[in-house]
Amino acid sequence: MSSWFTIPHAWLAIGFAGQAIFASRFVWQWIASERARAVVVPQSFWIISIVGGLALFVYAIHRKDPVFVAGQGLGIFVYVRNLFLHRASQTR
Repeated sequence: MSSWFTIPHAWLAIGFAGQAIFASRFVWQWIASERARAVVVPQSFWIISIVGGLALFVYAIHRKDPVFVAGQGLGIFVYVRNLFLHRASQTR
């Protein structure tokens, strides 16, 4: 079992960047909701979710963590589907 001291810096950067992007979606959603004075989930929320989720998914595969891979893989599917639903609702 490796510790975080033995993880190559590039993989740590991918993992931390993915986590930072993924977490930033909540800040983005909060800002959009404050501006609208109502709960809003902008299209960018789903795009940020996909980008951050993909980075974390790649990192999880590299780490060979089946729990993390399954969680992020399912999440990416949900984010892509919600992005399609969001776009469809905008064209109605």
